[in-house]
Amino acid sequence: MTTKPKAYDSVWQALAKDEAEAETMRLRADLLIALRDRVASWKVTQAEAAKRLGISQPRLNNMAKGQIESFSLDMLTKLACRAGLKVEMKLKKAA
Repeated sequence: MTTKPKAYDSVWQALAKDEAEAETMRLRADLLIALRDRVASWKVTQAEAAKRLGISQPRLNNMAKGQIESFSLDMLTKLACRAGLKVEMKLKKAA
């Protein structure tokens, strides 16, 4: 008897233990991508970008490498604000 593989709506659902963790991971990834794009648009050195964000250069390097596990949602929100981005959240009833 062959077992059919479980289908997921997103990679985050496949990685997370529950829906809440999947949503948190998705939000962190979205913020991290927006931050990386914003920092890249500055066309400055990593040292200068880190200074603007108020973090160390190794920490900025973690962000550049997409290491979302290194950043909480709270920290990414703070960094986005420091980068001049406006963070908004939309809530809707689950399907």
